[in-house]
Amino acid sequence: MKIGVPKEIKNHEYRVGLTPGSVREYVSRGHQVVVETKCGVGIGADDAAYQAAGAQVVDTAQEVFATADMIVKVKEPQPNEWVQLREGQILYTYLHLAPDPAQTHGLLESGCTAIAYETVTDNRGGLPLLAPMSEVAGRLSIQASATALQKANGGRGVLLGGVPGVAPGKVAIIGGGVVGTNAAMMAVGMGAQVSILDRSIPRLRELDEMFNSRVTTRYSTVDSLEEEVFAADAVIGAVLIPGAAAPKLVNRKMLSGMKPGAVLCDVAIDQGGCFETSKATTHAEPTYDVDGIVHYCVANMPGAVPLTSSHALNNATLPFGLALADKGLAALDADANLRNGLNVHQGKITNEAVAEALNMELAA
Repeated sequence: MKIGVPKEIKNHEYRVGLTPGSVREYVSRGHQVVVETKCGVGIGADDAAYQAAGAQVVDTAQEVFATADMIVKVKEPQPNEWVQLREGQILYTYLHLAPDPAQTHGLLESGCTAIAYETVTDNRGGLPLLAPMSEVAGRLSIQASATALQKANGGRGVLLGGVPGVAPGKVAIIGGGVVGTNAAMMAVGMGAQVSILDRSIPRLRELDEMFNSRVTTRYSTVDSLEEEVFAADAVIGAVLIPGAAAPKLVNRKMLSGMKPGAVLCDVAIDQGGCFETSKATTHAEPTYDVDGIVHYCVANMPGAVPLTSSHALNNATLPFGLALADKGLAALDADANLRNGLNVHQGKITNEAVAEALNMELAA
């Protein structure tokens, strides 16, 4: 199979679908790999590194899309990319279709087969291709919030770790999954006072044991959510419903009860966000103000640390990608977990959560 890797074109997106090391794996299995020139510049991998790994380097993305049987990317295709997809071609990348009807229609019209990293599962019901980026985003959420809290950036002027004689900042994390856990690790490490809200008592027990009671765990109700959000200097939105739009847990009215200059960091923004006032931002302009509250809603947070995140992502996506290259669509029949990643096929939506979120018909 011929595998194509275009350069990512989303704002300040420096990750790459395949590292040179991953290219070698495909080539060693007898596949061809074609990459767009400078696709790996964000991770310090030049064209020579890709050529040494066995890839063919071409000058334009158009050449990649036109010749490849399978396109491997990081972020969802942009409008000028999805029009280049074609029937019979496999697209293997993050899609996040639930809040994005325009992209969904573009993929449907192309006739391609689109497999979303974020809905591929494992035997324990986890999301193995989403997990590494969730780990990165969770940790970055605390760095981003700490920066946004600085007065010059519109924040309260609070140092999350405090200093001797001055109380540390307070961080409220909504959701105790992979993002929330990694956010808590960073916040605790910085010395902040941390609360985690979740609706799973078993998960709250696990977190209490994991952090040796260094975090406050609370069952999420309207009352507890308001208490923690109102008391926090930074609130991390870390709620995920696989494939579906994120629930809006913090509404605009609640902003009036928050501390002026507090930060809302919405890590769920790829799925539409879990704050009512969230709208996707970019690394170029990461924050905006609503009613005196700083919002950080960058839709591709791990793109800020492409060297770390590209290798972490490739470690997770490579086995499934090789299966697709070796077997084609038969790989979906052979692996139910990979089949769960199928979101669009031959002009039809194949993921129930996506179809429900967009109020569209699910393929029979």
